[in-house]
Amino acid sequence: METIPTTPLVWNNQMAASGIILILTFIGIFTEGIHGFHRTKFAMLGAALMVIVGQIMGFYNPELALEAIDWNVVFLLGAMMTIVAIMIPTGGFQALAYRIADLSKGRKFLLLSMLGTAVTVISLLLDNVTTVVIFGPLIVMIAQALKTNPIPYLLAAALLSDTGGVATLVGDPPNMMIGSAAHISFNSFVIHMGGVVTLAWLAILGALWLLFRKELAQKAPPTDFSEQEAIADPYTWKASIGVLGVMVVFFVIHHTLHWEPWVVAALGLTALVFIGRNVDMDASFQDIELSLLIFFLSLFVLVGGVEQSHFLQYLGQFIAPFVASDLLLATIVLMWVAAALSAMIDNIPFTAAMIPIILGMEQQGINVTPLWWGLAVGVGMGGNGTHLGSTANVFIVTLSERVAKETGRPEHRITPGVWFRKGTPAMLATLVASTLCFWLFWDFFSKPL
Repeated sequence: METIPTTPLVWNNQMAASGIILILTFIGIFTEGIHGFHRTKFAMLGAALMVIVGQIMGFYNPELALEAIDWNVVFLLGAMMTIVAIMIPTGGFQALAYRIADLSKGRKFLLLSMLGTAVTVISLLLDNVTTVVIFGPLIVMIAQALKTNPIPYLLAAALLSDTGGVATLVGDPPNMMIGSAAHISFNSFVIHMGGVVTLAWLAILGALWLLFRKELAQKAPPTDFSEQEAIADPYTWKASIGVLGVMVVFFVIHHTLHWEPWVVAALGLTALVFIGRNVDMDASFQDIELSLLIFFLSLFVLVGGVEQSHFLQYLGQFIAPFVASDLLLATIVLMWVAAALSAMIDNIPFTAAMIPIILGMEQQGINVTPLWWGLAVGVGMGGNGTHLGSTANVFIVTLSERVAKETGRPEHRITPGVWFRKGTPAMLATLVASTLCFWLFWDFFSKPL
């Protein structure tokens, strides 16, 4: 890559203003559990302030804000959400979960492995939050029928949904952001992340087997789940599976067709609503997480203003020499730092802030390809580190608290301590496995796109 000559940036008032707005907005987003305001509200406020202050100071305006929005990510996420909203009422996911429980024949680790595999595979195409929202309540019902503690299975669902989402371009919102910014194809994402995720998947199963070996060693009493395996709307379920299968093919060849991934998702959704004659459009669109889409829009506008002020490029010029001197170490450090921060705060804002910094280093002639892979692994798997590390984790913890309260069994509640003892070691195992993968196959990961 040809080096683009650059003049060192000098600190100025525009950088200071945009940096202050960015920091204050992120503080508001990350502390929503304290002040009670939803993170989307702070993102909207930060975006509005960035546009107003930017126009007053001459570095940003509404036209630039509109250009800063990555519509590929917004449309892709919205289309996939709608497809999921059509699939859930069919009962197909429920039938799949009960079929797995029936096949396990009471063997607890086999049940955990099979449920975890299903969650991982589904997370390749559907976001991890949707996956645990579908499977969480089903896992609880299966555990209650088997008269066993649901904690190992709920933890496996949360950990493996986060991990599985790392493997594909559409599996996790940060991946969509990274892929769109770096122009990474669906194929390239799967080829580079598939092996890492497979190793991480094995590491999590091994860690859970060690951490819950006493609970999983006992065999549950035989239970017949065959009555629960009926699908409420088999026609729409089969149509959805067929459409998803065709979408995967088009995701694989989207670069050849010169299509962005959102085009594939939009065409798949269009086909599904015509093939599935019983699809209720109003009900399906009601289930879209508009607050998440607005959160993305606001973040793009916010970070776009910071880019225009050159604040992130200013920070990047201090990081670039370290990256250029030892790219392998820089990639591993980025992965671990991203994981640590994603365990404590939301990974989407962190990803949004890192993308322009990495793009800035690319403009200086640095091979940033491995940094994209390190960032994707770090923000994806780092969320497993704490009970608040991802929205999927929060849902699973809340579900366990409700179950513990309803059954009067406090030992079925996933407390922060339980997560620290069981979930955090599993996350560390995935990062160690990923580090070894980067180190052993560095020539593969460092090859420019």
